[in-house]
Amino acid sequence: MLRARGPVHSLKSYHPPLGNREGLRLDFNENTVGCSPRVLQRLRQLDGERLARYPERDPLEAVVAAHLGIEPAEVLLTNGTDEAIHLICETYLEPGEEALIGVPTFAMYEIYAAATGARVIPVPAAENFRFPTEDLLARINQRTRLIAVANPNNPTGTLAPTEDLIRIAKAAPDAAVLVDEAYFEFAGETLMPQWRELPNLFVSRTFSKAYGLAGLRIGVLTGNVEQMKMVRRVSSPYNLNSVALACLPDALADQEYVRRYVDEACRGRALLEQELQSWGIRHWPSRANFVLMYFGATGPAFIAAMRERGILVRDRSSDPGCAGCVRITLGSREQNERLFQVLREILGRKEFLATLVSPGAAKGL
Repeated sequence: MLRARGPVHSLKSYHPPLGNREGLRLDFNENTVGCSPRVLQRLRQLDGERLARYPERDPLEAVVAAHLGIEPAEVLLTNGTDEAIHLICETYLEPGEEALIGVPTFAMYEIYAAATGARVIPVPAAENFRFPTEDLLARINQRTRLIAVANPNNPTGTLAPTEDLIRIAKAAPDAAVLVDEAYFEFAGETLMPQWRELPNLFVSRTFSKAYGLAGLRIGVLTGNVEQMKMVRRVSSPYNLNSVALACLPDALADQEYVRRYVDEACRGRALLEQELQSWGIRHWPSRANFVLMYFGATGPAFIAAMRERGILVRDRSSDPGCAGCVRITLGSREQNERLFQVLREILGRKEFLATLVSPGAAKGL
C-alpha cells in the first residue's frame, strides 16, 4: 500500500480562511487596492503565443538584480516567498537535523522544515513580542542547519535588530539563515547584501504585498553566489509562469505607485495605533502594513461585528502566545478612514466595551 513519508503524516495543516472574502480585505496583509495600472495594461497585451512558450526566467532575474542593486547570480526568482522557504529547506535540511524558528511567525517555515524530517525547535518571542535573540543564540548547536526569521515578523509586526541577525548568522556558520523580508517596503530596513560577508545568509522578498501581485505568485531569493548555485539545483527552471514574468518589469517600473500605496498604509498604521491607544486597547508597535491587537474573550464578537459591516480582519488566537489577538491590515487613505469609522462605531457600544478584559493573559506582555 502506498504510504507518504513519515514526517508528512505528522505535519501541521495550514488552512488560511480564504472562503467568502467579500468586503474590505484587511485580513491577509494584501495590497488592498490592487496592482499598478501598468501591470493591468501589460496583461491586456498578452497573446496566445506567449502562453504557448515555456517561461524564461533568467532575463527577469537580471532586471530584478539591477533593481535590488546586486548581481544576477545572487538572485533566484521564486513562486512566491513560499517556494523560497521550501527550496532552502530542501537544499540544506536532512532528517534529524534542527531548524530554529522564532514564534509566533509565518506557519510555512515549520511546515516545510518538518516535511524534510528535520526537528523544528520553536523559540518563543521575548516580552512584548521582541525578537528572542539571546534565547535563539542559546539554542544553536552542531545539529542546527536552518534558522528562519520573518523581518518584520508576521503576525506581530516587530522588527529584529540588524546587528542581532548578524550575530546569529555568525554564531551558526553551518546553518542556512533565512531572513524573510516580505514586508520590507513598510519597514525600510534590509540585510541585503550582507551575505557577501556571511555566506550562510539568505534574504527573501515578495511582490505579493506592496506590489499587489499576490495572485501572480512572484518572490525572490537572494544570497551568496556559491550557495545560490546549490539552491538552483533544487529549483525547477519553469517555476514561474509566463504571465507573472511578463508583468514583473512593469510592476518594478512603477515605483511611484508602490511608494504612494506604502506611504498611505504606513500613515494608516500610525493612526490606527493612536486610535487603539485612545480606547485603551493593547497593541504592539508595528513596522509592517498591519497591527496586532488584543481583545481577549471578546475577539470573536469583534471580528464578527467587523464582518457584518463589510470589513474582514484576522483572528490570530491560534498563534503561539497570541490568544485573544486580532490583526488588522492597513490600506489606502479612503479605506483606512472607513476602517476607523467602523471601529469607533463598534468600540463605542457599551455592551462591547464591557466585555473587554485586562490584556495580561496575552503572551506578548
